[in-house]
Amino acid sequence: MITWALCLSGLVSAAVAQDGQTTTLEAGYRDMYNLQFTEAHRVFQDWERMHPEDPLGPVSDAAAHLFSEFDRLHVLEVEFFTDDEKFEGRSKLTPDPATKQAFEERLKKGKELADRLLGHDGSNGDALFAEVLVSGLRGDYVALIEKRDLASLSYIKRGRATAERLLASNPDYYDAYLAVGVENYLLSLKPAPVRWLLRISGAQTDKEAGLEKLRITAEKGHYLLPFARLLLAVAALRANDRAQARLLLEDLSREFPLNHLYAEELAKLQ
Repeated sequence: MITWALCLSGLVSAAVAQDGQTTTLEAGYRDMYNLQFTEAHRVFQDWERMHPEDPLGPVSDAAAHLFSEFDRLHVLEVEFFTDDEKFEGRSKLTPDPATKQAFEERLKKGKELADRLLGHDGSNGDALFAEVLVSGLRGDYVALIEKRDLASLSYIKRGRATAERLLASNPDYYDAYLAVGVENYLLSLKPAPVRWLLRISGAQTDKEAGLEKLRITAEKGHYLLPFARLLLAVAALRANDRAQARLLLEDLSREFPLNHLYAEELAKLQ
């Protein structure tokens, strides 16, 4: 099973925003993806003070809380997501109560800000994208820490539906394609009878469609461009294409040298 947790992969070095300008929000993501969580929190909170109506400030800060917890609990290794038996046999983890509280508070504020913006403009791209992230981050928490896969599935479906709503009005918001790709690719890995039941419940389980959407974000995305590239590396490993996986991981390792996870995964491919 692959989840949004893999988005802790990095951001392109140029860090170009949707409007073409470099912003401090990207600096926070770079710190987070380099596992520099204290610095990431500082940047995200500074951004929030300067842009108090932007839901991406608190939602990004929530992501930093979540991934610092994932790093502490050692659940971010790529191998964890390519070995189905290891994933299914994972244990329920014990979260840090203070981190969990901060994570929930940040998500709640981000959701409230997004809902307020959408109340005035139902097609507001950044607000919809913030809600996509809220669903993905919640799905990761309940899956990887609480081991509640069914609850995680509901968040994945909600994130995909919100992404489709965003793309209907703004097809150039390339990060949103990832939510569609994640659901399709992730659920395509389930056994055929399970896929049938999932489709009845409204889930999407088309593997090739999922990979196609991931490639769109990997080529044209912004915040989640590296997430898509890492997911493609995982897909390559699952397909036994070690050369392609190595190329993708080498690029990420060069871009984010402070993230030890890439070097460790590359060593396994030697």
